Parts: sequence; structure tokens; C-alpha cells
Amino acid sequence: MTRPRTPRGSVVLLSGGMDSATCLALAVQDGRPVHALTVDYGQRHARELRSARALARHYRVGRHIVLTLPLGPLLVSTLTRPGSRLPRGRDRGRSIPPTYVPARNTILLSLALGYAESTHLGSIYLGANAIDYSGYPDCRAEFLRAFEHVAQLGTRRGVETGRGIEVRAPLLRLSKEAIVQLGERLRVPWELTWSCYAGGKLPCGRCDSCRLRALGFDAAGVPDPLVRRPARSGAWA
Repeated sequence: MTRPRTPRGSVVLLSGGMDSATCLALAVQDGRPVHALTVDYGQRHARELRSARALARHYRVGRHIVLTLPLGPLLVSTLTRPGSRLPRGRDRGRSIPPTYVPARNTILLSLALGYAESTHLGSIYLGANAIDYSGYPDCRAEFLRAFEHVAQLGTRRGVETGRGIEVRAPLLRLSKEAIVQLGERLRVPWELTWSCYAGGKLPCGRCDSCRLRALGFDAAGVPDPLVRRPARSGAWA
């Protein structure tokens, strides 16, 4: 029986947002081959797919796969239901928000795991953040450790070598301010990223994702290239 090839490099789950862009910059800085996987699962903010493609080109990844997986009819969420009301000003961390997409990270990590094993990549980068997104159960350290255990038990590499594919979530304990500061050091092209859940031509400035982004840039003292001006209500337009 032939032994598995020594894995080299990483696959980054690239949504097109500021967190996944920072993860991509970190993976590239590592100096090993980097691939990117973007999934069009039926999200209403599909505008982020354009950002993912632009970021993959900017960083010249070895391969960028944009996979269409129409899961929207199966996964009940305000992010998969066009026209549903997006939450604004939610008290984060106290309840699971309606923007939670059932099993999304489980599905995305499973796809990345299969791709990593098929292409002999040793790790998966995920922009999960347990501080700003603590309402999402699949963005917790416990979940990621459990999935990494699954990766060891359920892959050829894990069975034959005793070491599974590593799941890296370098932003897990960082605030949005710290993520912006890290991205600045890595020279992340923020103008190529997209965060808004509404998915229009310009960020709505009112959804939770826009507000978190605005708070991060404001706290870090860094101008957001996607923001034109502060609105009177305190939201960003």
C-alpha cells in the first residue's frame, strides 16, 4: 500500500468578507501553497462572491474554486430568504440570531476537508470569530476542535498517519478592532472585501455585519474604503 503524500499548503474558506480576507493574507504570508474555496450556497448577499474572486486574484492563489451548492431552500435563515427582515442592533452573544445558517460551517468545512485531502493540503483556514459572532454555535472553539477530531477519524491521512488535516481559525479570539489592525499590518485590500448582509450595490450600513465592521474600523482608527459618510442615525452609508 502506498503511503499518503506529505501535505503541503492550505485551503482558505474565502467568503469575500474582511475576516476571510485576513485569513487569506495570513495563509499567503506562511509561504506555502494556498488554494481558496468559495461556496455560493444561495446567500442573499451573493455580492460577496465578486469580492472573493477579486481577493483570490489579488493574492494570486494557486487555485480558486467557486462552488455552486444551492442549499438555500434547505437551510432556513434570513441570509437565505430574500425579502426577510435582517436584524439591526442585535444584542450579540445572548441568543442565536436569525442570520445563523443551519450547519453552514459544518458543510463548508466538510467540503474544504475533502478538497484538502484530495489535493494533499495540510490545513484549512476559516475566518470564524467567537467574540463578535458568539451567537453562532459553529464559530466556537469547541466546535472547531470537534471537527478537527472528525477530520482525523474520517480521512485516509488521519487513519494512516495519526494526524488529520488541521483546522486553523486565527481570528477566533480577536475583536473586530484587532482584526482590522492585523489586516493593516498584512496590507489587506479592504476595498476588495464585502460585509453587508443586504447585498446591494453599496453597504446598507444598518445590518449587524455592517455595524460590526464600522465599529472595528472606527475603534482601530482606520478609514473604511467602502464607507462614504456617516448617516445622521449613527449608521454608516
